Amino acid sequence: MDDTSNRFPPALTALRARAREAGFTMSCEERTGSLLAALAASRPAGRVLELGTGVGEGTAWLLSGMSPDARLVSVELDAGHQAVARGELGADPRVTFVTGDGGAWLEEYAGEPFDLVFADTWPGKFTHLDRALDLVAPGGTYLIDDLDPQPGWPEGHEASVVRLLADLEGREEFRTVRLAWASGLLMAVRSVG
Repeated sequence: MDDTSNRFPPALTALRARAREAGFTMSCEERTGSLLAALAASRPAGRVLELGTGVGEGTAWLLSGMSPDARLVSVELDAGHQAVARGELGADPRVTFVTGDGGAWLEEYAGEPFDLVFADTWPGKFTHLDRALDLVAPGGTYLIDDLDPQPGWPEGHEASVVRLLADLEGREEFRTVRLAWASGLLMAVRSVG
């Protein structure tokens, strides 16, 4: 079976070119992107949170699956990287870009929960995990990637990943599945009731 995507977001080619120009190498992997699009499509009028915009490749995948009445908030610390995403995707009224520290944003956010939370940066994954999980609506999905060893991981990071996986799998209010696929994923769905 071929697990590569056959449908790509319209802005993906331009975003990839801009990422290369910027020397940004941490963009969303294609298979992860296709999963993001499918998860977003499963939530008509859904509320989506992306922690870690980067240059916007994951954002593009999410938008490609979202219904016209769905909404996406994408948070990124690096204004220069997010400027690429804003330039290519900012005209889409479904997305709101927030430039700032994801941990601070999570601490300050007081709005409605989200149907899909994609944590693609440290805040919401390795820090502020409880707060990110609190923002997952009943029946909603929390997704993290980059769990397989990556070049450039800081010393001791593999142990942090092991602790994170054990923590998430030990939470009674979530059903989890590990996906030894793409960059290594974990998906957790909040139980209803």
